[in-house]
Amino acid sequence: MAGYYELKKAKNGEYFFNLLAGNGQGILKSEMYSSKSAALNGIASVQSNCGEAGQFECKTSNNGKAYFVLKAKNHQIIGQSQMYESESGCDNGMESVKTNGVSTEIKDLTEG
Repeated sequence: MAGYYELKKAKNGEYFFNLLAGNGQGILKSEMYSSKSAALNGIASVQSNCGEAGQFECKTSNNGKAYFVLKAKNHQIIGQSQMYESESGCDNGMESVKTNGVSTEIKDLTEG
C-alpha cells in the first residue's frame, strides 16, 4: 500500500501536513504554514526532493535519539521525522520517505 499525505489545520489557524506510510505510520511532519496553499507547496517540495539522498540530514536530539530532516534545495527544512532509538532506524525512516514521498494522494482534513 502506498503512502499518503494528511493536510491538517492547527488550532492556531496554521496548516501542516504529515506524510504517512501505507500502514498509517507517520514518517515525516512538516513545518507550520500560514496558508493552505503554502502547505500544499510544501507537499510538492517533499515530492520533488524526497528522491535525493543529499536533501536528508540525520541529526541527534538533546536526549541522544536520532532523527532526520528533509530540506529543499534552498536548504530550508520541509519536514522532520519522529525520534528513533538508533541511527539505523533513522536510515530506515529516510528510505521510507524516499519510497512514500512521491505519493500524490493528499487527504485534506482541514474542513470540519
